[in-house]
Amino acid sequence: MVTTSTHSPSFSTQLKEWIDYSKPGVTRKTIVKDTQPAIALLCLTAGTELAEHTAPRTVSLVVIEGRGTFTLEGREIVMEPGVLIHMLPNTRHAVRAEENLAFLHL
Repeated sequence: MVTTSTHSPSFSTQLKEWIDYSKPGVTRKTIVKDTQPAIALLCLTAGTELAEHTAPRTVSLVVIEGRGTFTLEGREIVMEPGVLIHMLPNTRHAVRAEENLAFLHL
């Protein structure tokens, strides 16, 4: 599921209000679309796994709530609130949500 917000150029929002675990798997909500790349909130229900993949651009993730494991080039990182993960283009990574897990994708 993709939901796009249409905000004026400047705004504030409460991220916890965007979190949605109503469907199994991954829910992606685009919060800001007028930047390249867009800023999105990803919500993974407990037990969801994203197989190893790469992204063609630099990506940063900020965990908002929940717990999971992020595998970055074979190294496991605990995903919990407050964790920032930054990776360069074409870096192999995977995600496993041990609990419902929400993070910003920047």
